[in-house]
Amino acid sequence: MRQIHAAVLEHPENQRPYAKHRPLAIRQMHLGEPGPGEVLVRITAAGLCHSDLSVIDGNRPRPLPMVLGHESAGIVEQVGEGVQLDIGQQVISVFLPRCENCAACATGGKLPCSAGTASNTAGTLLTGARRLMLDGKPVHHHLGVSAFADYAVMDARSLVPVGADVPAEVAAVLGCAVLTGGGALRNAAKATGAEDVAIIGLGGVGMAALLVAAGQRTTGRILAIDANDQKLATALALGADEACTPQELGQRSAQIVVEAAGHPRAFESALQATGVGGTLVTVGLPAPGAMSSIEPLALTAGARTIIGSYMGSALPKQDIGYYEQLWRAGRLPVEKLVETRPLAQINEALDDLADGRSVRQVLLPGIGAEAQ
Repeated sequence: MRQIHAAVLEHPENQRPYAKHRPLAIRQMHLGEPGPGEVLVRITAAGLCHSDLSVIDGNRPRPLPMVLGHESAGIVEQVGEGVQLDIGQQVISVFLPRCENCAACATGGKLPCSAGTASNTAGTLLTGARRLMLDGKPVHHHLGVSAFADYAVMDARSLVPVGADVPAEVAAVLGCAVLTGGGALRNAAKATGAEDVAIIGLGGVGMAALLVAAGQRTTGRILAIDANDQKLATALALGADEACTPQELGQRSAQIVVEAAGHPRAFESALQATGVGGTLVTVGLPAPGAMSSIEPLALTAGARTIIGSYMGSALPKQDIGYYEQLWRAGRLPVEKLVETRPLAQINEALDDLADGRSVRQVLLPGIGAEAQ
């Protein structure tokens, strides 16, 4: 087994500020060899997402202990039997592997893979295996990835190759933020670039949706909506035509609205911003049990459509190639969203994420990855 350093969540009750209470401890642990269909990846960059925070704050309970992190880029170091990836190839992780055999996988991305959902819930790889060990006991994988580490073993179906010319911090964000936000537009809403688009919630996913909207725009206008004035200014710099807070929304509307905040009030604002005949795509993940209030007449009389979209209704092996080419063409400047910091600062980064002070923080596991 290989010795690695990884950020481990061991306890379900965690207090703010995270920088003080340090729910994630960087521990020296062991990682098993990749089995058939699995890949050993040297992690080069790992994005910090609300899906990680939701495990720590209790909104998405997961089996513990667990190494978090699901949005990453890395280099193939070793492959198991049957894997069609090359040693030295750059790959990015996706947080929902697809078995390609279940009925959900036959829906073209509309539904998440049943087997992948089950393994993610159980904290295993897609085959049911666990390759992480701490003090002789098994540790769970986060969404089949566990990227807050210097090395990870993943199922090959959780990985998509990308060109070596894509910087690691850009490549990492393609696998979650861009896949989810961009997919809400391209896959769920079938945006062509001619429609007016509104995006509510300007975190990593919302900003990625804005970049994709701007990158494929022809004649449509982009409205950005968030309570944070700094994020509104960033949205204008990244291509939004107009930006406002939810309180300033008024009669502004769009044909396509993406709700990426994961809050019931944001969902209500998103429906308010959906024009007659328009489509609202919700990709945010609110706390379980959170409720929104809507007027059904607004749907019927206004011929509005609401679509729920998980992981951007994406087929990652197809979609990521599109975003990779959009980046190469200079029309998807993901690097403008990214702030890099050492893995050792992961708890401080959690506070910045929870307080809305960042768009997308990308941790560099090779820096500051010493056991605490």
